[in-house]
Amino acid sequence: MTDDTATDRLTELAKRRGFFFQSSEAYGGVSGFYVYGPEGATLKENLEDAWRDRFVRREGHMEIEAPNVMPEPVFEASGHLDGFDDMIVECPECGASHRADHIVEDNTDIEEAESIAIEDIEEIIAENDLVCPSCGTELAGEPVDDFNLMFETNIGPGSSSPGYLRPETAQGIFVEFPRLKEYARGQLPFGVAQIGAAYRNEISPRKGLVRLREFAQAELEHFVDPETDEPDLESVADVEVTLYSEARQDDADGEPVEMTVGEAVAEGVVGSDWVGYYLGVAQGWYERIGVDMDRFRFRQHRSGELAHYAADCWDAEAEIGGDWIEITGFAYRGDYDLSKHGEYADDDFTIFKQYDDPITVERATVDPDMSYLGPEFGGDAAAVGEALEDLAERDRSAFEGDEVTVAVAGEEYTVPVEKTGFSVDEITEAGEHVTPHVVEPSFGVDRLVYTVLAHSLTQDDAGESGADEDEDEERTVLTLPPELAPTTVAVFPLMDKDGLGERAGEIAERLRRAGFEVAEDASGSIGRRYRRQDEVGTPYCVTVDYDTLEGDTVTIRDRDTTAQTRVGVDDLPGVVADLRAGETTVGDL
Repeated sequence: MTDDTATDRLTELAKRRGFFFQSSEAYGGVSGFYVYGPEGATLKENLEDAWRDRFVRREGHMEIEAPNVMPEPVFEASGHLDGFDDMIVECPECGASHRADHIVEDNTDIEEAESIAIEDIEEIIAENDLVCPSCGTELAGEPVDDFNLMFETNIGPGSSSPGYLRPETAQGIFVEFPRLKEYARGQLPFGVAQIGAAYRNEISPRKGLVRLREFAQAELEHFVDPETDEPDLESVADVEVTLYSEARQDDADGEPVEMTVGEAVAEGVVGSDWVGYYLGVAQGWYERIGVDMDRFRFRQHRSGELAHYAADCWDAEAEIGGDWIEITGFAYRGDYDLSKHGEYADDDFTIFKQYDDPITVERATVDPDMSYLGPEFGGDAAAVGEALEDLAERDRSAFEGDEVTVAVAGEEYTVPVEKTGFSVDEITEAGEHVTPHVVEPSFGVDRLVYTVLAHSLTQDDAGESGADEDEDEERTVLTLPPELAPTTVAVFPLMDKDGLGERAGEIAERLRRAGFEVAEDASGSIGRRYRRQDEVGTPYCVTVDYDTLEGDTVTIRDRDTTAQTRVGVDDLPGVVADLRAGETTVGDL
């Protein structure tokens, strides 16, 4: 099956069986917005629960839920207003707008064109005679511009309080840090997670769930003391990962390399112990949720695409339809976020780190004589006083003469030292204020859903044993892990007569009360009912037959092996629980 055929089959299956489909189709549809149907909504919820289990509960982190709309100053501080852009080029003929870097990537051998400068993108478009994807008009000579991706709105009536739909869930965590540190009792390290919607006004949404304008993120912001806090690297040191480093990307013949997390950190391939730790943790989690690890790698950001806040960043990428798709970013963000919000906001974005024993230090301070500064400098007096305080902290030798000079808004002001109140005093300190660094694993939930579906979709041409199976019909199967499958078990009456249907309904209800997602189906042959459940990934099917009425046993069938065995009705809930948890198999039974 070709890459295009596999992608087309997944798109058709997703729409027909209720995994996902484009929204507002009755009104022509809107690109970049998708609806999760009954099967897809449950799959997405199960995937989020699996993420929450591994990255929140098992790591001992806390979880919050912040608003989708935030005021403009938040994004001034974070840098999104000035730097959250994609490259846009407009067709002079049809007026369609396109991502310029995507046009380059789709029509040349260049990868990661997002990291290339705008003027170079314009040259590449001209040199390669690239055309508008919509109408075929040549784009040579057309300007490539920056386009800010945030959705703008107004908070309240009028336009006096501009706001934005959040482009990432992370800012909701950073902004609330002063409160969240209280819940952590002011002790580092601690992590705060959030699963929720984010919004980006993409220029050209495409590839189904891969590039959306409204999408779900599962993000963890792990706050650490860079001087003292270290991850439990030993627990993942032996985990083997496939790494595509910047150096190997720059090598014309470079290929990803397999090595352990311990080796990668020790050799400096991964520059941060914390990033290495989360790569190791995530590797096991991807295997758990059904990502095909033969179609998976970690790729390091090249210097040109590295975000301004990141010291090191790696993307988890999955191969789908011949393309490598980013599904997670692992970044060491340093203290950029908290320092920026501390600069702009009226709150404290530091942690007070208490010393084991108090220490005595010499500290230079000033106490400016404002009765002198006011008449002398007028409205600039307060700014001059602040400049004197900053200078005393930086360079106490500047106060050794009779006068000291400071600069305020490009102007120099000279103040007699005797009017500055300068002094050097011994102070006993119990601790210091530390701005935590941030380690961020950021997961794209929709892309993970798409990856899991794409990697689990199989066609089985081989017939199955059993009189009720249609051996000549191709079998479409989603080999979803049981914990992710939208339906855990389907219950069928062999025939809907002689009380079999009623008994099947009773057994289905019993399984629901035990906490399982259960489907019932009495339409068509058993073979066709099996195939319908295989197609949506249901791992187990239970058949109620005449032996059930006589001996109170049922047949349970495994989706992947098609193995079958009989189980007592009273034992069925426990058996399904053990199967779902991976503690046994139908073959073992």
